Amino acid sequence: MLSNIFQQFGFWWATTGWFSFTGAFIVSFIIMIALGAPFIRFMKRFQQPIQKDGPTSHHEKAGTPTMGGLLLLFAIFVGALSFTWWRDPIPWIPLIALLIFGIIGFVDDYAKVKRKSSESSAAIMSEKTRLAIGAVAAITLAFLIDRVMPAPVPELSIWMPGFNTFIYVGVLYFVWSFFVIAGSANAANITDGLDGMLGKILLPVLAVLFLSVYGASHFGFLDGTVFLPEAMGLYPVIGATIGAVLGFLWWNAKPAQIFMGDTGSLALGAMLGTIALILKAEIVFGIAAAMMVIILLSSFIQMAVFKATKRRKSGGIRVFRMAPLHHHLELLGWAETKIVERFFIISILFSALAMAVLKI
Repeated sequence: MLSNIFQQFGFWWATTGWFSFTGAFIVSFIIMIALGAPFIRFMKRFQQPIQKDGPTSHHEKAGTPTMGGLLLLFAIFVGALSFTWWRDPIPWIPLIALLIFGIIGFVDDYAKVKRKSSESSAAIMSEKTRLAIGAVAAITLAFLIDRVMPAPVPELSIWMPGFNTFIYVGVLYFVWSFFVIAGSANAANITDGLDGMLGKILLPVLAVLFLSVYGASHFGFLDGTVFLPEAMGLYPVIGATIGAVLGFLWWNAKPAQIFMGDTGSLALGAMLGTIALILKAEIVFGIAAAMMVIILLSSFIQMAVFKATKRRKSGGIRVFRMAPLHHHLELLGWAETKIVERFFIISILFSALAMAVLKI
């Protein structure tokens, strides 16, 4: 919107990706910093239920408000839409993902707060209902993405970096898209378990997506990207997201004054997965987000092994003392801040590897 206004006054630089990225970043960051304190005071009535059988160190977090994702989403929407060409369909698709999965997360958060329980059984939506809604949303987003791809990009295809070729997968593209979007949403949700951890792990991943956008919109800059001039429409979305995540970390760093909740984590994960699909950078995104994938897999492994062995006389086998991985490390005696910083370092390393793949 602001880009349109500046262009009408003859400011050519208002049409550049750098302007929209920087403008969106500044707006979303200012919103998070300026509105953070009054928002936290207002949200004191919505306190995060603490898991009773979780690490004892988490009991001191009782009374901390949750659903900070509401302010995060507001900042992203305002920042992105302030510098988006509203007739461009590209930036609307990840923002739709942000909204849909934000609503799913909000419904879960609100139910847990009202029922004063962090257990999944306290949620209004069953796991099957949540899975079904997520599947419909992911397939719809995949259809929209496939429709806005330019002619040189084959329909229903996946880009293979390194080989630098498209693979046609047909209707399996929608299955692939579901795993990318829903997997990213759930990985972000599971990762959001310690003060400041999700935000720090996401920042290097966002840097990779920013580089992917730059490579996609500049022919020949990165060999491992698909040339998509339309990707410039993602600059304000990524800029606003980075600004909002940094602003949220201001309030979420240990000791956290507010938690993101499912409202923010599910929404952020789904949006980033959607951006990766638009850029045809799903594999690169998976490499960059590998720390979150490892955390998600730790929960799946714990659940699968326990269910497979629960008929034993001694009971089910637990691979970890507690899942996901960061809680296991807490029970081993690792300090919360040490876990967060080391996972942040690992996220940087995986993101560096993803950047290397982009150049191949």
